[in-house]
Amino acid sequence: MSEEAHDVGGAAVAAPPMNRMVVAVLAMGGFFVALYLFSHNLGLGGPIVCGVGDCATVQSSRYATLGPVPVSAIGVLGYVVLLALSFMGLQPKHRESRMIGGLLLVGSLGGGLFSAYLTYLEAFVIQAWCQYCVASAIIIALIFVASIPEVARLRGGS
Repeated sequence: MSEEAHDVGGAAVAAPPMNRMVVAVLAMGGFFVALYLFSHNLGLGGPIVCGVGDCATVQSSRYATLGPVPVSAIGVLGYVVLLALSFMGLQPKHRESRMIGGLLLVGSLGGGLFSAYLTYLEAFVIQAWCQYCVASAIIIALIFVASIPEVARLRGGS
């Protein structure tokens, strides 16, 4: 039995993909960052607490929403989807799933590109930074990096 397998009831079972565990942990962190911002957008948390940057300016800008939808709500939803996909991809019957791998890769790439656009807006249009937005941008970038091993599953997985 290899290092990547363990014995469960007398049968060798492949170890869960480490990258999907990393995505799950990062997505949970991103979820809480986005949830904090979303609760602020809903008026549930009082004034936003920002030790570094100017979160209030960013969160009150016209770019903080897409139509009537707060950008933070999109973040909450995106991180929940990535978390659910990574959890599903850790289940034994889905560990080599090409579909889950592809969705993780595409979802993290889409989230990263959207986050890059928002970071551009902070830097060059709003000219103010939100520490939570920067944290979310870093988290989604790390999720994308952690999703890169899914390319191997897409090429040769089941």
